[in-house]
Amino acid sequence: MNTPLRRISVVVLSMFLALMGAATWVQFVQAGDLNSDRRNVRTLYREFDNSRGPIVIGGEPVASSTPVDDPFGYQRTYANGALFAPATGFYSVVYGRTGIEDAANEYLTGTADSLFLSRVQDLFTGRQPQGSSVELTIDPAVQQAAWDALGEQRGAVVALDPTTGAILAMVSRPSYDPNVLAGHSTTAVNEAYRALDADPSRPLVNRTIRETYPPGSTFKLVDTAAALEAGLTPESQLAAPVSLPLPGSSAQIRNFGGSDCGPGETISLADALRISCNTSYGQLGLDLGADALRAQSEAFGFGSDLEIPLAVATSRFPAEVDAPQTALSAIGQYEVRATPLQMAMVSAAIANDGAQMAPYLVQTVRDPDLAVVREASPEVLRTSVSAQTAGALTEMMVGVVENGTGTSARIPGVRVAGKSGTAQTTDEAAPHAWFTAFAPADAPRVAVAVVVENGGSAGSEATGGRVAAPIARAVIEAVLAR
Repeated sequence: MNTPLRRISVVVLSMFLALMGAATWVQFVQAGDLNSDRRNVRTLYREFDNSRGPIVIGGEPVASSTPVDDPFGYQRTYANGALFAPATGFYSVVYGRTGIEDAANEYLTGTADSLFLSRVQDLFTGRQPQGSSVELTIDPAVQQAAWDALGEQRGAVVALDPTTGAILAMVSRPSYDPNVLAGHSTTAVNEAYRALDADPSRPLVNRTIRETYPPGSTFKLVDTAAALEAGLTPESQLAAPVSLPLPGSSAQIRNFGGSDCGPGETISLADALRISCNTSYGQLGLDLGADALRAQSEAFGFGSDLEIPLAVATSRFPAEVDAPQTALSAIGQYEVRATPLQMAMVSAAIANDGAQMAPYLVQTVRDPDLAVVREASPEVLRTSVSAQTAGALTEMMVGVVENGTGTSARIPGVRVAGKSGTAQTTDEAAPHAWFTAFAPADAPRVAVAVVVENGGSAGSEATGGRVAAPIARAVIEAVLAR
């Protein structure tokens, strides 16, 4: 073979090897990622041609598939779509999957490894392949109570069973109707999505787990836990100035409305929490130090990644802070950020003697024959505080509701433990109104967190006790009525 032919042969062989390598890479190495990519419309076409399993809440399907006479084979429909959209998400031939539709997709399509035997049975019996049903932990009565109590205000409500971690309610408003995104007309779906995506109220965002807010005075539960763990008691005396000059700064911390925290120069830790004294907690933050506050916040879950199985935005305590920033962080301001789920987890850990349970949204997965494929098992995520600290905090939080800033959360005959918060955002915007609580205090059945953005209907006059506490009370009452 002469030199030119040999060179051409080498080039052609190299091209064949490159082509074979590229094909192997795409068809074998990348196959899993490409199949699961939300932009892979072929995967969606294949999925739509099978009977997708239902998403079930309270024994009733809230997302289901029905046969239709079009190329897709089945149409996904949602009952009470806007009410449950934060949990279910949507299933769209144009925009893929979100929420449980995405997180539990392998079960809903019947492709999970644990369903292999079911697929083999279908092959031999000739039965049309079907997906599994996914049963959620949400209680429809509690969800409805939270939805109704929040009303037309922007915000979020999340409720947990503190002893198991099961999520009983997940409400985000404004919401959206998943049905408009599940249609088979790409033109109509595109128009609907563009309108929702352009809406400044951001209805597509699940505020319970994907939005972080300054927690305001609800963060004082973390401060108090750190103080009790460091050896203080509810009777320990704190400084209670009318205003607290921040060291190395011309700024000052003041109490809500410019009020004082009592007639004297000091106040007990319990009373400081009960009336939510900013100046006392600012000084307490300086005394404890940023490292102690950060460590205690992390013991409650701040800074940790979490899936329920939906991905949860990470709550944060700032990494580096000076003295003024530490004081502001102690009252839940500066760069402290928390999801409503995170603040519900703080209350839940206190309610559960300091043991924080892993929150979860999926209770049971059943195959088409209703055999249980997977069932949730409660799991301790971490120990946030000692049982002694949890007990002291519980009594202090009961004082907040019985004779403090949280009296709007009172329920006759029930001891409710709670904490209000009013979080400043910008100079131009009204503050966010917060409330987190659990009840009954002696045998907790529910922990709840509420945030109402920019004060809701009360605007700049809003406080957590006035706006958010009644919403928390309605949720607690719904749980206790079960």
